Amino acid sequence: MRVKNVIAAMLFFVSILCLSSCVGNESDTANELYVGVTCYDLSDAFVSELLECFKASCNDREITVTIRDAVGAQRTQNDQVQELIDEGCNVLCVNLVDRTDPSEIIDMAREREVPIIFFNREPVAEDLRQWDNLYYVGAYSRQSGVMQGELAAETIWKNKSIDRNKDGKIQYVMLEGETGHQDSVIRTEYAVNTLKEKGIELERLSYGIANWNRVQAQNRMSQMLSRHGEEIELVLSNNDDMALGAIDAYMELDVEETNLPAFFGIDGISESLEAVKDGTMTATVYNNKEGQAEAMTELSYSLMTGKEMKNVKFENGQCVYMDYVKVTPDNVKEFLAREKEQ
Repeated sequence: MRVKNVIAAMLFFVSILCLSSCVGNESDTANELYVGVTCYDLSDAFVSELLECFKASCNDREITVTIRDAVGAQRTQNDQVQELIDEGCNVLCVNLVDRTDPSEIIDMAREREVPIIFFNREPVAEDLRQWDNLYYVGAYSRQSGVMQGELAAETIWKNKSIDRNKDGKIQYVMLEGETGHQDSVIRTEYAVNTLKEKGIELERLSYGIANWNRVQAQNRMSQMLSRHGEEIELVLSNNDDMALGAIDAYMELDVEETNLPAFFGIDGISESLEAVKDGTMTATVYNNKEGQAEAMTELSYSLMTGKEMKNVKFENGQCVYMDYVKVTPDNVKEFLAREKEQ
């Protein structure tokens, strides 16, 4: 009898330990701050740099982050959202593949009461109104186009040699992102209109859709060079990666420096800042990835903990926008120093 009692006591003790361990694990999981991220394409240099800043910012708050790459497929992104929700994420950060098609993602998140922070690629306003727990963090597309146009106009007025054929007009080409994409349309429209408003007479020779991609931009630029060659005096690009691709096309042909056009980008990615510093790229417009990453982190932390946000200012109760900043050879070192601090 004594042996049986001892065995029974030992089994009871072991079961209590197991139960305590399970309860402890459940508590740890429940208390973990976990953000699930899915982005449209990690090969996008700006998105990649933004997410590096976001991971660093979350690490400071002891927030766990999982990042998935949809590689340009909305169906893949929808599946990734379901997986992240099933894994127990407390907040979703979504960089939409198709900004006009977030409904399935919203429905999945709302069913499990997981808030969504859309970033960089802004959903249609009507979609953001589908649910109170939807947010957006990004920048003003119009502002970036205006600033690019202002930078180009200032450069042309200061440097008359850009008009190489001396006809009083600037022959230009435009490298655009996705067909019909809001940022592409707005950046193109406002860059060109701002140049005209500043008194620059323009003649568009051609344009190319390069889907924000450096390699595609190099190919499009090569095609435009084969048709227009030295006629091209100005290259405007909807983002830096495509501007760098255009420069690659010229470098591949070993075009003399005196025959190079002026190149203007948008985003201020690391490589473009170096290009502005060494004079390869004329100027760019800095998209504040550090500020956006910090806003995403603070918003995520507040949504998970219920603590008040101190530094996030909303527009319309749901959107956070960061200002762009002009980058020229005169101030580029300030931005490069900021990059090194990350």
